[in-house]
Amino acid sequence: MKSDASHGGAPALLPSYYGSKAMAEGEKLVIEGKSNITPREWVRFSGLLYAAAVLVSVLWRVGLRDTSLFFASEESAQEGVNWLQDGGIGLFAGLLMVFLSRELMRRLEAGKTLGRTLADALGNLSLWHTTLLALFSAIGEECFFRGALQPEVGLVAASVLFGLAHFMPRREFLFWTLFAFLAGLLLGALYMGTGNLLAPIVAHFVVNALNLPHIVREYAGEPALQ
Repeated sequence: MKSDASHGGAPALLPSYYGSKAMAEGEKLVIEGKSNITPREWVRFSGLLYAAAVLVSVLWRVGLRDTSLFFASEESAQEGVNWLQDGGIGLFAGLLMVFLSRELMRRLEAGKTLGRTLADALGNLSLWHTTLLALFSAIGEECFFRGALQPEVGLVAASVLFGLAHFMPRREFLFWTLFAFLAGLLLGALYMGTGNLLAPIVAHFVVNALNLPHIVREYAGEPALQ
């Protein structure tokens, strides 16, 4: 029997799976052998974590490097943001990643296993909670990985680190790590191509906000492989 679907994304911040199993019980997210975390507590913690990531990014780029965090270069900053064009590019890229990720999860056994594990872990978070998680993760991760880190280490290295941020030492998550690396390449290319963070933030939010409802609908209630 499938549980009630909730909307949201798949940010790097998920309950740890170091030998434990997460499931929904009432209004609490219960991680066996660890602690009970309400959705509000989870969102609050993630908000604080991603706010810290933004603060570190600002201090790094603006404070230490004396340059813009939002724009990829001084030339891009002078040109400004084309909100409609850059936002539209981000929307298209996000929808493309949603389509590709769903197809891979549908066709590959590794993708199905990941879907069952993520659905099991995320439980019954509400639309409001998961939308906030999607927003926080999109802004926080793009500011850090694309805005602060990529200008320092380059596109490929930043994407590798982005993939590792989505790594957990369980077989089920290897597919997620690989997809995060490939997504990082695309998000980084958006940052370089448009010259600012708007397109990658929009794309990241779209992926996070649309994929989890699908995951929960399709895989909730199915046993995750141990």
